[in-house]
Amino acid sequence: MDHHHEAVEQAFPELATIESDDLRTGVREAWAIAMADNDIDDLETVAWFPPVQRGLGLADELLVPHIRDVTQGAITFAEILQERRSIDLSVDTLVAGALVHDVSKLYEFDGMEPTSVGDLLGHPYYGVYVVAAVGLPVELAHIVLSHTHRTSVEPATLEAAIIRQVDNAAATAIRSQAVTDLRKV
Repeated sequence: MDHHHEAVEQAFPELATIESDDLRTGVREAWAIAMADNDIDDLETVAWFPPVQRGLGLADELLVPHIRDVTQGAITFAEILQERRSIDLSVDTLVAGALVHDVSKLYEFDGMEPTSVGDLLGHPYYGVYVVAAVGLPVELAHIVLSHTHRTSVEPATLEAAIIRQVDNAAATAIRSQAVTDLRKV
């Protein structure tokens, strides 16, 4: 498991910005367990979102750069909001949530093919289980569940709302590489 922990730290240097030892450890553990459960040794080779990739001919898109885009985008947007408005948000929750928002994809796909988790549960339901199993707070499970329109759960916190918007923009940026009119995807 130490190899998996090291791989997670290498893939996500943003982990170091989480001040809470418990959150940082939990995020690292969620990814390490997901890697071990799915026999993944190199996190940086995991595909971003196979169904979309197949449909758009974007086979080379990877999950780690997407998660890092979402994390950095969420941090930047939160900094802007904190500078311009009197808002109360937890940067630790924001970063941890951004880092785990797609942890379920390791269970949903085996390479480019869907698994039974992907077929029967879909995105991102299993991520809620992973986050809870490592003892991360319910606020992070909420971020995982509400980060996509594929569930009926709307973001209830500012952290969750930021991650949902930034994730959508980051996914749209990937799609924009294959189409000139984003209304068609």
